[in-house]
Amino acid sequence: MASYLARSFVRRFHVSARRSALSQFNMPAMSPTMSEGGIASWKKKEGETFASGDVLLEIETDKATIDVEAQDDGILAKIIAPDGSKNVQVGAPIAIVAEEGDDLSGAASLAEKASKQASAAKEEASPEPPKEEKPAPPPTPSSKPAPETKAELPTGDRIFASPIAKKIALERGIPLAQVKGTGPNGRIIRSDVESFSPAAATTSQPAAAESTADYVDIPLSNMRRTIGARLTESKQSRPHYYLTVDINMDKVLKLREVFNKTLTEKDKTSKLSVNDFVVKATSCALADVPEANSAWLGEVIRQYKKADISVAVATPSGLITPIVKDVGSKGLATISAETKTLAKKARDGKLSPSEYQGGTFTISNLGMYDISHFTAIINAPQSCILAIGSTQATLVPAPEEERGFKTVQIMKATLSSDHRVVDGAIGARWLAAFKGYLENPLTFML
Repeated sequence: MASYLARSFVRRFHVSARRSALSQFNMPAMSPTMSEGGIASWKKKEGETFASGDVLLEIETDKATIDVEAQDDGILAKIIAPDGSKNVQVGAPIAIVAEEGDDLSGAASLAEKASKQASAAKEEASPEPPKEEKPAPPPTPSSKPAPETKAELPTGDRIFASPIAKKIALERGIPLAQVKGTGPNGRIIRSDVESFSPAAATTSQPAAAESTADYVDIPLSNMRRTIGARLTESKQSRPHYYLTVDINMDKVLKLREVFNKTLTEKDKTSKLSVNDFVVKATSCALADVPEANSAWLGEVIRQYKKADISVAVATPSGLITPIVKDVGSKGLATISAETKTLAKKARDGKLSPSEYQGGTFTISNLGMYDISHFTAIINAPQSCILAIGSTQATLVPAPEEERGFKTVQIMKATLSSDHRVVDGAIGARWLAAFKGYLENPLTFML
């Protein structure tokens, strides 16, 4: 039976199996860029049969939790990677499958063999870095040759671990002091770090230690780890600069109020938000200043013809940016409906890769949290991200008024740009266009 293969990059991923004896079920790639993932949960138990279309398991990628369906009938003979397994490489064996009527007695041994082969392949791919050789101290007249003694167990506060074990622990944020070493003389080796479970380490500590701890270690999810790596790379490798404008939102708020009053009781869920106007104005400004709708690709700058707007959504696992595609061709009602649908799918962890991969420009809106102003990190390889603050009542000069001033609703918008692609003058022109559309929203209603 051949390995299970992902058939398409949509929410439901199918797995195929050809008729034969016991066989490995390998970790499928849920997207073109996926190199590893986690096992959220198995939906079938060992020895349980499954039919074509049944959900076998849920796989956790860096962006979502995705169902894996069976395309043929079979039996889940043995699970190699249990629920909660992290950092499982694509192509690594995660289970043994069989056909109905097959002898399952050899499933355990086949699973053990597959697991060992995968571990050996992983060790070869990540060899231990060479150890630094320190020169021996020069002998002194009073020194005597030390007698050969048997190796003793490590003592004191020093932690004995292999270089590759230290490297993996550092990458995953695992405290080596909590890892039990199984190597020679209690040395911590690679397999000890990879199999480390924070929950198990906590339960193994004395009850007194648990009661006095004033912190809790939260394991990193695949999504949080990926966010950290990508934002760090973006901030360090892209020359960010920031431009901020104050926008009079009086007309947008009045127009929104008029539109929402026309909706019937049944249509209340479709009411427009301020963010819907922001998304639409963004696409209009990108049409006026297309240089901002670009990406740095190394040897070329790619300028996009359509505005595929990534909208940042906070989820329990971290930030994700589903995409409202070709915003320029859509009206406010369509933008509003699509944004609500994508945000719900994002929070439920049910976005398909096509719904969050790509995008040409990103909007991050913290106005609903009463944040007046902030700067955002560019969502690579895009060149710009727009940070939207709250709308606040502000006093401004008004010579035409008897009092000489008036109160208007002001919203701060800050554009973060990659200076390699978008020069300061281009960023300023784009913000001016964006401001103009929001201060005169009827211009994009015609």
